[in-house]
Amino acid sequence: MPVNVHTDLSFLTLIVHASVIVQAIIALLALLSLWSWWQIFLKLFQLRRLGRETDAFEDAFWQGGNLETLYRKVGQVQVGGGLEHIFSAGFREFAKHRRQGSPSDVTLDAARRAMRAAYQREIDAIESHLAGLATVGSVSPYIGLFGTVWGIMNAFRGLANVSQATLANVAPGIAEALIATAIGLFAAIPAFVAYNRFTHDVDRLSVRFETFIEEFSNILQRQG
Repeated sequence: MPVNVHTDLSFLTLIVHASVIVQAIIALLALLSLWSWWQIFLKLFQLRRLGRETDAFEDAFWQGGNLETLYRKVGQVQVGGGLEHIFSAGFREFAKHRRQGSPSDVTLDAARRAMRAAYQREIDAIESHLAGLATVGSVSPYIGLFGTVWGIMNAFRGLANVSQATLANVAPGIAEALIATAIGLFAAIPAFVAYNRFTHDVDRLSVRFETFIEEFSNILQRQG
């Protein structure tokens, strides 16, 4: 295979002159990068919205109003935060068992289990696609490295057809190969940083949800 020799070392030119395998790897990394950025923005907006909704619900809850009134108000809202869903699940189960005349410990246990189930559903929804960001962050550099190794191997194989190897002969091929690593890092770094940040935010929301479950359980126990 003859080595590519061209003086234009612009980014686009190097990609155009790269081998088909390297071009395919660059295309794959570009798709992974676009997907990760799309998920980053979606998750960023989702977590900010959940934070605002959690703050608003906690303010309404701790104003000390009637729980039945708050439950009806939450039920009228079509879209609510995770904490509202947890509250609704717990109070609905609590009210149902009270109407049935169940013992207080059975009523409280049912309410806690309903809140725990709602909590798990909310956390699962919040954590969706985080594993994908972690995968992009960890795998992309290796995909780019594979493209680099392949490109460098082709560059040195091409030198077999050149009577005298110079830096001008090998530089374009090496540059083409290194682009794959650069794009791999470009895809990996934002995904990895976003994954760590979002994991931290999810953990904070999780602590707030669990704290609310315990505090609300104490309130229900006193009412029971």
